[in-house]
Amino acid sequence: MAVWKEKTLISVVGPTAIGKTALAIQLAQYFHTEIISADSRQFFKEMEIGTAKPTQTELAAAKHHFINSHSIQQLFSTGDFEAEGLKTLDEIFKTHNLAIMVGGSGLYVNALINGLDEMPEIDLSIRTQLNEQFKTKGITPIQAKLAEVDPEYFAKVDQQNPQRMIRGLEVFLSTGQKLSTMLSATKKERPFNIIKIGLNTDRAILYNRINSRVDQMISNGLIEEVKSLSGFRAYNALNTVGYSEVFDYLDEKISLEEAISSIKQNTRRFAKRQLTWFRRDEEIKWFEPDEFNRITDHITQTINYKIIPQINNNLYY
Repeated sequence: MAVWKEKTLISVVGPTAIGKTALAIQLAQYFHTEIISADSRQFFKEMEIGTAKPTQTELAAAKHHFINSHSIQQLFSTGDFEAEGLKTLDEIFKTHNLAIMVGGSGLYVNALINGLDEMPEIDLSIRTQLNEQFKTKGITPIQAKLAEVDPEYFAKVDQQNPQRMIRGLEVFLSTGQKLSTMLSATKKERPFNIIKIGLNTDRAILYNRINSRVDQMISNGLIEEVKSLSGFRAYNALNTVGYSEVFDYLDEKISLEEAISSIKQNTRRFAKRQLTWFRRDEEIKWFEPDEFNRITDHITQTINYKIIPQINNNLYY
């Protein structure tokens, strides 16, 4: 019989630009707790505008972890996030009964909630070969091959992220097995409860929000930010939506108008993949972004229905 544990992690997920940050801050204030970011690019302190990080005002409104915590020159894998995230949760739970995790990076959310399976040994010569191929021929051939050999993994992750594409392909070429079959086939037991909240809205509204966010990024100085990061452009974190398109503009491959249009289009595609990923999880309860009262009612009722009766009956793990 599953018995409700003492501590609870509230996971807030959904597509980019849906309003996850605002909700997480509201929840952290409402429940008097702290936030763990599971956004794979907001870890990096060098990347600000193009990652839509919380503002200084938002960061001051609730304590955040894993925002500006690493440099793009550091490798910070999903396994690293799982280990460091669990340690951070242990610290939060020393003084709080609840914690908030927010982010749209499905692999990182999954790592903290379900854990990661042991990954196989990789033939380093294959990794070197794929990295060289990326440098000389770009990401397109790698995308095409990965889509052929592991379409499930290809459909789930950011297809504009070379690190994700190379990782999926190197596993298959080294082992003959799909990475998609290795990702948390068996969930790890966690010493805390998990309540999953998903945000979504009408597609036209979401796409308008994405387009408006991109326009705001440009107004806020995205072009200048990307220019300042030119010396780091070989790092995987910068080969992502919002940065790679601006680099193409700076290289005079496309016009500024084309770059902005491509950022919007690629971000909309990314949002669709995020929703595809999260909709597979039947434990997620979905809400509109502005349904704060319904969300807090759901969280409170879930806790009350499961914790209070079991405390009264003196049931423990």
